[in-house]
Amino acid sequence: MSENKTFDVVVIGGGAAGLGGAMALGRSKRSVLVIDAGKPRNVPAGHAHNYLGREGVPPLELLADGRVEVAAYGVEVVADRVVGLSGDVDAFLVTTEGGRRYGARRVLVTAGVVDELPNVPGLTERWGIDVLHCPYCHGWEVRDRAIAVLGTTPMAGHQALLFRQLSDDVVVVVHDGVELPEDEMERLGAIGVRFTRGTPREVVTDGEKLVGLRLADGSVLERDAIVVASKPHVRTDFLGPMGIEPTPFEMNGIAFGSVIAVQPATGATSVPGIFAAGNATDISMILIASAAHGTRVGAWINAELANADAAKAVRAHRDDSLERSA
Repeated sequence: MSENKTFDVVVIGGGAAGLGGAMALGRSKRSVLVIDAGKPRNVPAGHAHNYLGREGVPPLELLADGRVEVAAYGVEVVADRVVGLSGDVDAFLVTTEGGRRYGARRVLVTAGVVDELPNVPGLTERWGIDVLHCPYCHGWEVRDRAIAVLGTTPMAGHQALLFRQLSDDVVVVVHDGVELPEDEMERLGAIGVRFTRGTPREVVTDGEKLVGLRLADGSVLERDAIVVASKPHVRTDFLGPMGIEPTPFEMNGIAFGSVIAVQPATGATSVPGIFAAGNATDISMILIASAAHGTRVGAWINAELANADAAKAVRAHRDDSLERSA
């Protein structure tokens, strides 16, 4: 990998969105560099679901296959972490933790988000195994099992509603200081969801097996899976100097986590030449949606570059004509 080389597009983040964008650009004969820190959001999960054609694929296997595929179109991938971004359209400078420096005409940010979990001992260790957040990612795998939904945010009611479709045994553990709307509790109660109050003390395990939750009163609520709403935070440390700051993400009228604000159709940020895609822009995107979004934004970037190249050619043609007529 030659440093100080200028690429048409530098993609920051090599997950599904980043590789999707790189594929669209590489197949359009753009020079593309993907810089990937190697810490995808879904790495704790053993398998990815609802990805048509690759149902149940291990996430790291999917990404490895994706790297091979984009390489066939000339896309370069480097393992590193971006720590700096400066410059402007056609002259961005991307610097990495490893001391590398690359030029870029355009930048696509697909660095994803980091999940912040509630402060209940044991949750982090089981995250992606039997501590879950998304019914579409892992719900089928815990169907007809005993499920606890941690009521740490107002999202708990929404999660309980969806997981109740999958199991008759769903209990919402409402944390101290959290209030769920009475009409929502009535609606959930009507479909068989049960409630208990008090912040859990810890996640209880027996070796590698989840036992359940030790509740505030010391009793153990035996469960096969725990559902929790994380607070995903976008990685934007390198974007701050460019004037791009995290913005709150809202879903179902509830604000939680942070994302990069973009134009819905194009993925363009508030800074010309910098685009973003995937979970970095929308926490609710599942894996296949992130890949599709990255592909779409990659196509928009290619179109912008094509227009810029054509405009440059027009200027050059006019200058040439003026010289000939002089």
